[in-house]
Amino acid sequence: MKCRYCATPLHDVFLDLGSAPPSNAFLTADALSAPEAWFPLKLFTCRNCLLVQVDEVQSHAALFAADYVYHSSFSRSWLAHAERYVEHATARLALGRDSLVMEIASNDGYLLQYITARGIPCVGIEPTHGTAHVAREKGIETLERFFGREFAAEFVRERRAADLIVANNVLAHVPDINDFVAGLALALADEGTITVEFPHLLELVAKRQFDTVYHEHFSYFSLHTVQQIFAAHGLKLWDVEQLPTHGGSLRLWAAHVNSQHAEMPAVSALLRIEAAAGMQGIAYYQGFQAQADAVKNDCLAFLLEQRRAGRTVAGYGAAAKGNTLLNYAGVRPDLLPYVVDASPHKQGHWLPGSRIPVVAESHLREQRPDFVLILPWNLREEITSQLSYIREWGGQFVVAVPQLAIL
Repeated sequence: MKCRYCATPLHDVFLDLGSAPPSNAFLTADALSAPEAWFPLKLFTCRNCLLVQVDEVQSHAALFAADYVYHSSFSRSWLAHAERYVEHATARLALGRDSLVMEIASNDGYLLQYITARGIPCVGIEPTHGTAHVAREKGIETLERFFGREFAAEFVRERRAADLIVANNVLAHVPDINDFVAGLALALADEGTITVEFPHLLELVAKRQFDTVYHEHFSYFSLHTVQQIFAAHGLKLWDVEQLPTHGGSLRLWAAHVNSQHAEMPAVSALLRIEAAAGMQGIAYYQGFQAQADAVKNDCLAFLLEQRRAGRTVAGYGAAAKGNTLLNYAGVRPDLLPYVVDASPHKQGHWLPGSRIPVVAESHLREQRPDFVLILPWNLREEITSQLSYIREWGGQFVVAVPQLAIL
């Protein structure tokens, strides 16, 4: 295996989670009687550019198929995050009716609906049919394509370059990162801006967020490494924001290297923080396996303890990160009989690997579990508020990351 950015041979293991099915390959009733495909889930660190990455063991086209079940609009906090971003970006960049906004991986229109509401022309690029269909129902033009050099050149030739390109939580999902970033440069207007959001590797390590590792995430980034990648394609990072989303993310503001955007002090400040943490040396990327194993073992011990005591535990949130945790820990329906999820696109299915059924929220009121294990721990405040009624029967919330805690 070679680094997907710089082609350096990879030998340094960052994390080995054995094997698992794709995290969003939810099962139908008919599929329960058929075998599942499991793939290695092993991350390496490149000694040259320090990009943490997993091999493309299954094509991205297969991972992001027409029946992709993740719909962004089922999280109220994520919608609020998107609306705040649109208000901020449109004011900061003075976007108006003569501007063009492109969002890559636009999902179900969760963000572009706020662009449309301001009368700003926009287009979504979304390869999964189900989510693209929902976006179109909201009146958002959505092209069902994967983004890269070829698409970008075609788009600019047929239309024009974009004044703002939004790429939220997609940079990690592309196997050919050079093709993707080169496409960003091609599709961007001369004085345009790209904003990119992704989980920060610094936070992943510090907060033991190993469950954010799954096959859809091909790469895991520091600011240091992303700056190298963007610079190689004629793009500069002119600002960075640290966000609480997904357990700690970065929002980068990028532009053509010759544009008028001046670099803000936040860029060099964060690079210094990363350097002080040791992120520019290979030693930083060693020893994370023990941290992941500790989280996994504590979660499994908790579930076993409750079963032996005759107490019941329900899961909440059929999230990809939850599937990573459950499959690595070997959890099955005997320890976690069901997982509740708000999305009707997941209800009536079974989690990949663990084959735990996904049910509607009404199941909680009927079953009255002693504990609710919150799998998307990044949404713990939203979920504990939404499900506060479980305290009526003495129910308690639990999270496993960064460490097991009864809330």
